[in-house]
Amino acid sequence: MELINELGGSQRITLGADKGNDAEDFANDLREMNTIPHIAARKNTKSIDGRTTRHEGYGISQRIRKRIEEIFGWAKTVGVMRKVKIRGTDLIDSFFKLNIAVDNLIRIRNIRLNNC
Repeated sequence: MELINELGGSQRITLGADKGNDAEDFANDLREMNTIPHIAARKNTKSIDGRTTRHEGYGISQRIRKRIEEIFGWAKTVGVMRKVKIRGTDLIDSFFKLNIAVDNLIRIRNIRLNNC
């Protein structure tokens, strides 16, 4: 909420969040701050209703969110980030950046192979 307040401005913005933030109070607070909540909704919830889900942008937001989550899933399984064997925040930060760079290289290769 503090970060949204820091943005300021009068334009409406959207905020994507995962299922852990699926609370009706959170969504209502966002709406009061002129922010559209694009929260991944749990089943049988009332925090995200037709006001948000009926728009095409909500569906796009959820598809993009899935793509982002796939990167972290790849880093945990293939990039061995699940149980890191090194210590120190600087080393882990470098290792994480290396993992993301490798993932990007693989994605670029796959895009080029599909376009040939």
